[in-house]
Amino acid sequence: MEIDVQKMIFEFIGGLGIFLFGIKYMGDGLQKVAGDRLREMLDRFTSNPLMGVIAGAVVTILVQSSSTTTVLTVGLVNAGFMTFRQAIGVIMGANIGTTFTAFIIGIDIKAYGLPILAVGSLMIFFFKNKKVTNLGQTVFGLGALFFGLETMSGGMKPLRSLEAFRELTLSMSENPVLGVVIGTLFTVIVQSSSATIGILQGLFGEGLVDIQAALPVLFGDNIGTTITAVIAAIGASVGAKRAAFVHVIFNVLGATVFLLLLKPFTSYVEWLQGYLNLGPEMTIAFAHGSFNIANTVVQFPFVAVLAWIVIKLVPGEDSLIEFKPQHLDPIFIEQSPSLALDQAKEEVVRMGQYAYKGLEETSLYLNNKQQKHSEIAMQIEDALNNLDRKITDYLIDLSQASLTDEESLKHSALMDSVRDLERIGDHFENIIELIDYKNSNKVYLTPQAIDDLNTMFDLTLMTVKQATKALETMNREEALAVVQKENELDRMERSYRKKHIIRLNEGVCNGQAGIVFVDMVSNLERIGDHAVNIAEEVLGEKESL
Repeated sequence: MEIDVQKMIFEFIGGLGIFLFGIKYMGDGLQKVAGDRLREMLDRFTSNPLMGVIAGAVVTILVQSSSTTTVLTVGLVNAGFMTFRQAIGVIMGANIGTTFTAFIIGIDIKAYGLPILAVGSLMIFFFKNKKVTNLGQTVFGLGALFFGLETMSGGMKPLRSLEAFRELTLSMSENPVLGVVIGTLFTVIVQSSSATIGILQGLFGEGLVDIQAALPVLFGDNIGTTITAVIAAIGASVGAKRAAFVHVIFNVLGATVFLLLLKPFTSYVEWLQGYLNLGPEMTIAFAHGSFNIANTVVQFPFVAVLAWIVIKLVPGEDSLIEFKPQHLDPIFIEQSPSLALDQAKEEVVRMGQYAYKGLEETSLYLNNKQQKHSEIAMQIEDALNNLDRKITDYLIDLSQASLTDEESLKHSALMDSVRDLERIGDHFENIIELIDYKNSNKVYLTPQAIDDLNTMFDLTLMTVKQATKALETMNREEALAVVQKENELDRMERSYRKKHIIRLNEGVCNGQAGIVFVDMVSNLERIGDHAVNIAEEVLGEKESL
């Protein structure tokens, strides 16, 4: 029988494309159905490694991709929302959650892919309710997954008559390492462990590979899926690099151990297949699930050891930016509103220190153009936004408690100060965007303009630092000094604008440079305004604060 190679290839790659689209579309639909609060779920439910495992598994089931969960985790570690140790549990859980797709595939309803697609499209196009359309997207993705599998299976059927393929599967049965390598490489290429498992289920279902050849491919698939996290960690923080590295170690170690235990594991899978009367696809699903759960159970007690190894292998200081509040204990709101106010003030002062640090990194970015300064400043801006929300929520809860008149004044002052500090973050973010624009468009600022900006940066930094100090110590002299500095910033802005117009008239700089310069000066002056607002809270409410 002559094989139509073109048809076989087209059916396989077309089916693979539809399958990958189905997984992505189904994952997106599930995220929308779940309210798209995945980052918050990972942030809130990772207090210990066990909770991290559960959160990682649940999120992976929702997004239908362990790579997405791991990349999300690397991003959270990079941003400072999650510690490296918390990330280990999430990564372990992601490996368990990714087996869910294999179990969906194991339900042998491939022939109903097209009707499921039709139901999904009806829900998307004929209903205006957002919940129904989101559910329709999930159903459509599920249908595409099954239709893609059916198309791929059709493309793979002729392989049984190919001598080269028969020899390859025979080699994989005799040499399990070859199977691991093939599984790893294919997963790296398609960037989806679910796709590799789906193809493996199809091959096993068609009788094109035996269980001895299939299981090593399954182990390799787990190694290949780590590449996405490694790519995401390039250029990221030390903590993010460690999170990606632990994913690699965890999966490689698991594959190695199970490769050494291949014979007993194969016997277990064959027993399971007979005992539960499993079909071929569901057999691979159970093998995949058993492997990942067992790998997690075995390695979970050694989380601390794993962390220690990775810290040694990836040395350096982790992110110093702590996004979560450190002083806002809700127990004080009912027991001691006065102490709760003091705690809130500590957090606001910490916010002020972050605002200073973010502005300092912005100044460094202007002068040396090193991207790391921009990244740190943007992390701090994100931290300021998070602290703004958390402190504001805490103060709103506190306002329900019985406060004295003095405490009420202090409460209002803190509410206003939080908003001012958050706005400082917005302004240095604006300046970073202007620096990015300057660098990418090769906008030339004259040495005089750079000197003027640096002078104004230095004074603005001193103003923010002193305003934070004034709030912390409730020192009236410090607050008055802030007001004086802010007046000097106003004079500076007016003076530098005039000097800029002179440079424009002389043709020393162009209009583009002028816009960048004037906007930076304007943002620095506004930062000064917010700093003086904090100082005025100290001056106006000195007795009550």
